[in-house]
Amino acid sequence: MKSFDKYAEKYDSWFLRNRNVLYSEAALVAYFLKKNEKILSIGCGSGLFEQILSNDYGIIIRDGVEPSSDMAAIAAERGLDVKICTAEDFRGEAESYDTVLYNGCPGYINDLDKALANSWHTLKTGGKVILIDVPKESSYGLLYNLAKALGKWDDILLEGVHPADPYPIELAAQACWRTTAEKTEALSRAGFVDFEYAQTLTRHPLYSDDMVEEPVPGYDKGDYVAICGYKK
Repeated sequence: MKSFDKYAEKYDSWFLRNRNVLYSEAALVAYFLKKNEKILSIGCGSGLFEQILSNDYGIIIRDGVEPSSDMAAIAAERGLDVKICTAEDFRGEAESYDTVLYNGCPGYINDLDKALANSWHTLKTGGKVILIDVPKESSYGLLYNLAKALGKWDDILLEGVHPADPYPIELAAQACWRTTAEKTEALSRAGFVDFEYAQTLTRHPLYSDDMVEEPVPGYDKGDYVAICGYKK
């Protein structure tokens, strides 16, 4: 994750400039979480979302895993105990967490099956895993993949159809987004069941920062989608 090392502050500053997107996404992250759970945040980044969850929802996340040392340093300043490690290589203590959260990072994980196997190992029976990111089939997913192919946002093919302040191309270009179906299948292979879905950013990307959205059930219209599966 060298790009995130180099652009850690750029990541935070983009979200803070796009506050309605940030808080819409934070509301979705909170959707399946409960207070007093022991939660592990995989790909916790700078700890920005964990800080919002604590301040606005009373949901405390103490433990994180993050491969970018620059990101991890910012998260540690925000109070997280961060292991600098990839999701594929992190294998925590068996049955030690109620919830494992993957917020915004599944598209940056090469071997999602291995990461989810690790999550199964570290979850208590009855615990849950939550995958949240931009679906490949969504409006944002299509825009990001086109920008990635072009190597830039400033192109006639994207003129007038992307937000005024798009996600930094340096970060968007590193991701490999999966469809909602692909992520659900990966969860199934890892043994998770009883899937639930929620979504936000249901407006066209041109207008997604105009207002804060509350999450709604399903996955058929959101540009940010959460999938929750359970270890039975």
